[in-house]
Amino acid sequence: MKKLVLAALSAFALCACHHPEVEFVDFDTFHVTSVKSADVFMSDGSLNPEIRVMENSEPEDYDNVPTKLAYANANSIVRDLLGVINSNRLIHIAGTYTGHDVDGSPITLSGKLLLPESGPVKNLMIVSHYTIGANYEAPSETFPMEGIWAAKGYAVVIADYIGFGVTAKRIHPYMHVESTARSVVDMALAVKPYLEHIGRKPESEEVILAGYSQGGATTLAVMDMLQDDYADVFPIKKVYAGGGPYDLAATYDISMEWDQTGIPCAIPMIVQGINEGEHLGLEMSDFFLPDLLAHYDHWINSKSYTVKEINTLMNATALHEIMTEGGRDKHNRETARLYQALLGNGVLHFSPHAPIYLFHSTQDRTVPFVNALKAELWFKNRDVQYDFGEYGKHGTGCVRFLINVYKDL
Repeated sequence: MKKLVLAALSAFALCACHHPEVEFVDFDTFHVTSVKSADVFMSDGSLNPEIRVMENSEPEDYDNVPTKLAYANANSIVRDLLGVINSNRLIHIAGTYTGHDVDGSPITLSGKLLLPESGPVKNLMIVSHYTIGANYEAPSETFPMEGIWAAKGYAVVIADYIGFGVTAKRIHPYMHVESTARSVVDMALAVKPYLEHIGRKPESEEVILAGYSQGGATTLAVMDMLQDDYADVFPIKKVYAGGGPYDLAATYDISMEWDQTGIPCAIPMIVQGINEGEHLGLEMSDFFLPDLLAHYDHWINSKSYTVKEINTLMNATALHEIMTEGGRDKHNRETARLYQALLGNGVLHFSPHAPIYLFHSTQDRTVPFVNALKAELWFKNRDVQYDFGEYGKHGTGCVRFLINVYKDL
């Protein structure tokens, strides 16, 4: 009966505070949409095949590999994780919450909370997910790979971001720092009282932040936001960031120098995402060549295709085959406006107050290693553990990062 009353109160709170014309957010708004349980490991000791591991963004090197596990060797993950599981069975709680839209007004967003089925909850883990293309990859819709961290006794909260989940019809403001980090923080704020309501309040008030790729950059932005605005609510224990595009302008520069990208779909995602987040009013015809211009809206914004599928549809990795000459020239008037916005959406310009584990493969050409070097330069003399090495391409590095974090928790 108590749970029913609490659910009703939560639903009432959600309805009561959703007034777009009012510039405020009531954070006690987590509304459960579905609950299910799932095992990390199956009865035969294999990893649950429903766990969605990041796809490799360079499909030509990984032919005939199952989509759900991509390049990953599930058995190696099992070998690394067996023996350190606190709770094999996890509770998946998908839900909606009231967050901030790009313009700061209230909006209903979605995400997932993963909990160990039994036992105490150590800390809240605020996780930012990697780049996805299809809506069925959104955390609220799947078993996200980062969810396995809950098996060690953590409450893992993963927001879908604007443009996925209940807002799938919206353009995702890809790599727009403020709105993406804000959606993550908003969900954590909504989930915090919910955990108390259901009797699963973490033993420690300290939170752990983690994310890879897009999630790595978002995680540093979340850290900056929490330090500035929510230090008393969410004191940070440790931060794990891997393979992130921390400096978008430097990424643009080196990609233009190489005339190559390891993740072709990121080109239209970044241009339209930053345009959306910064309200630049750019014309996509100034940036995309005719074939991409004719199809990008369906390929990207329908949320029907994964990153790997979009890359295959684009069928190009050379930037001169994707972008206009003006789009590849940061001195061009319109491109200069985009470039300035890229500078403004870097995530390194702050001083971390908690320890950071920073991971990057030197062989990564999807998110060039220059991003890690920029981070190392900026965070000089800070409490940062750098784990840079020849860990393979971006996707292979993701699996290693996942395991390294799991072992360190």
